[in-house]
Amino acid sequence: MTESLPADVADVLAAVLSADTPVHAALRRQVPHLCVRARCTCGCGTASFELETSEVEPAPTGPGIVVAAEAQLVTAAGECPGEILVFTQGGYLSWLEVCSWSDDIEVTLAAARRWLQPRF
Repeated sequence: MTESLPADVADVLAAVLSADTPVHAALRRQVPHLCVRARCTCGCGTASFELETSEVEPAPTGPGIVVAAEAQLVTAAGECPGEILVFTQGGYLSWLEVCSWSDDIEVTLAAARRWLQPRF
């Protein structure tokens, strides 16, 4: 199902889930079975997912909703206008959140592709 993921979502997920941890490895195995269910209408790029859970194992994130991965956004000028959060629910990818901390810099998923600074 990866081909159904928009390029911006696929690229950001790949970057944010690149750490060599058991949680990130399990979440990367879920990505081929993932599709975007909905996108935020403001244009930020936040996306909620649909996942065929019978095809993959849950990541060892624990029960409930968990921030399983995050990455700070840093511009070429060194400003930190926001971050990307990847949420799981019950160990399955649930949504990707684009968070803005700035009124002066537009934070979108497209911009995040350029500014990602993963925190592991």
